[in-house]
Amino acid sequence: MSKVKDQLLREEGKKRLSWAESNMPILASIRNRFEKEKPLQGIKIGVALHLEKKTGILLRTLVAGGAQLSAASCNPLTTDDSIAEALDDEMDVFAWSSQTDVEYYNCLESVIATKPKITIDDGCDLIYLLHTKHQDVLENVIGGCEETTTGVIRLEAMNRDGALKVPIMAVNNAHSKYLFDNRYGTGQSVIEGILSATNILIAGKIVVVVGYGWCGRGIANRLKGLGAKVIVVESGTTNEGTSSGYHRALEASYDGCWVMHMNDAASKGDIFITATGNKHVISDEHISKMKDGAILANSGHFNHEIDLDALESNSRSKETILTNVEKYAMKNGKNIILLAQGRLVNLAQPTGQGHPIEIMDGSFGVQALCVEYLAKHGIDLKSGIYDVPNDIDNDIARIALESQGIILDQPTEEQENYSSSWNEGT
Repeated sequence: MSKVKDQLLREEGKKRLSWAESNMPILASIRNRFEKEKPLQGIKIGVALHLEKKTGILLRTLVAGGAQLSAASCNPLTTDDSIAEALDDEMDVFAWSSQTDVEYYNCLESVIATKPKITIDDGCDLIYLLHTKHQDVLENVIGGCEETTTGVIRLEAMNRDGALKVPIMAVNNAHSKYLFDNRYGTGQSVIEGILSATNILIAGKIVVVVGYGWCGRGIANRLKGLGAKVIVVESGTTNEGTSSGYHRALEASYDGCWVMHMNDAASKGDIFITATGNKHVISDEHISKMKDGAILANSGHFNHEIDLDALESNSRSKETILTNVEKYAMKNGKNIILLAQGRLVNLAQPTGQGHPIEIMDGSFGVQALCVEYLAKHGIDLKSGIYDVPNDIDNDIARIALESQGIILDQPTEEQENYSSSWNEGT
C-alpha cells in the first residue's frame, strides 16, 4: 500500500536509521521491553510526523510492540526519501519530499483510510481531518498523541469549543519534551538549517527572534553563543494558563537580549527567525522596512508566520539561488531572501536534518510510552487533553541519565520525613 519516491535510496536510508538507532538508548530500552511484552499487539496506529531517521526509530519501536502502522509526513517538505523507502517494507508509508499541498493531504487521507485506533500527530492535521471529514473513522479512535506546541494550541481551541471528541496526550507539554526538545533541539537545529542552506557567518549579525517561548529561548541563546546580536520580539497579549508575552519579554531582557516592537526591529535585522506558532508575525509592513539582503526563516510548524502572499505581491521577480534559498527582488529595489519556502527551516529537505538524535530519543521515548498508555487506558478516558503522567515523564529522564552513566542520590528516610513535615523547625 505504500507510496514513496525512489526505491534506489533504500540502502542509504538503512544506513541513516542504523546511525540514529546507535545513538538512541532510550528507545532501545523501550523497544527491548516492547519486543517481549507486545503491549500494542494488533493495534492500528496512524502517524503524521516528520519522516526522517529519528522518527524511523520511533516507528520501528512501535512495530516491535506489535502495532500495525501507517505513516505520512506532517509537512510537505520534511520527508527524507531514503528513510521513507527504508521503512516501507515494515509498515505502510505515504510520503515523499517536496509534496504539493494536494499530495500532502492525499497522503494523510491514505493514513486515515487504514482506520487507526491511535493517532500520533505533529501539528494536529490528522485529528483535524478526522473531526471534520472522517467522523465515521473517528468513532474507532480511542486516543492520540500530539507532538508540538502548534498542535496543542489547535487542540485547546477545539476543546474550548466542545469539538474535541477523543482523548489526546499533550506530549509537547511533558518536561522531557519541551525543556529539551523545544529549547536545545530547536536551538541547535534551526541554526544548522540556516547555515546548511546559506553557509553564512552568524558572528556579528543582528538576528531578530520573533517569539520567546521555549523554542525562541533556545534559538536566541545559541545565537548569542555564536556571536550574534539578538533582538527579541514578543506579543503583549496573554494566554490563559501560560506565561504572558510580558513575562517572556522581561525574561528575554534579563537574558541579555534587546527587546523591541517588530516595527522597530524590522529595519535592524540581518536575519529574522519566527518561532511563535501564530500567523503573519512578519507582515507586509515589516518586510517593506527590511534591509537589502535580509534573510527570513521560520521554525514554527506551519508556513503562516511570514506573510508569504505579501512577499509575492510586492516583488518584481523570484529566483531560486540555492537549494531552499529564494531571492525576491522587491518593488522597492531591495532583495529579500526566503529560506525553505517559509516552512520549517530545520527540517526542510535536503538541507535540514531536524533536531539532534539524542534530543529526539527523549521526545520519542515519551511518545512510545504514551501510545502504550493509550492502548491500556484510552478506552476509559473521556475526550479532552491530558498531560503526560509523571511516572512516564520521570522514567524518560531517568533512562536518559542512566544512559550517560549518571545515577542520582536517593533521599534518606530522615530527609523524606523532613521535606514532608511542617513542624520540624530550622
